[in-house]
Amino acid sequence: MASWAEFESAAPEFAARVRERMTGRKHLTMATLRADGSPRISGTEIQIEAGELRIGSMPGARKAIDLRRDPRVAIHGPTDDPPEDRPAGWKGEAKIAGVAVEEPADDASHRFRIDIAEVVLTHLNDAGTRLVVETWHPARGVELLERD
Repeated sequence: MASWAEFESAAPEFAARVRERMTGRKHLTMATLRADGSPRISGTEIQIEAGELRIGSMPGARKAIDLRRDPRVAIHGPTDDPPEDRPAGWKGEAKIAGVAVEEPADDASHRFRIDIAEVVLTHLNDAGTRLVVETWHPARGVELLERD
């Protein structure tokens, strides 16, 4: 696992592109695990501050209860459709998976730091003909895969 600062230090150019995709809009989607193991999708917002990636939720929110029980989480950034006249203009999408660690909050809300296990950035190549999947893991660094 890594903090946002460790990710940024290990892969600064990649981290900058991921940050752009994850913070370009306010509302993101996150996945947690329900008590029965099935997935729960919820809306969330992120903050990147003091070298940490954080999320919060309202008091007693189901997603917070999920994270207290099983801290595994995935966060998916916003995405747009590719421009019809120029598919290569698609900005792509970013995803972060990790473990949520609850931190003290000043009120009854929940606040979690996300320790990062994996970061994924998916986009098209410059010609718009191949899918490019870039991943980062703390132990392996950045890896690149292209698909038709």
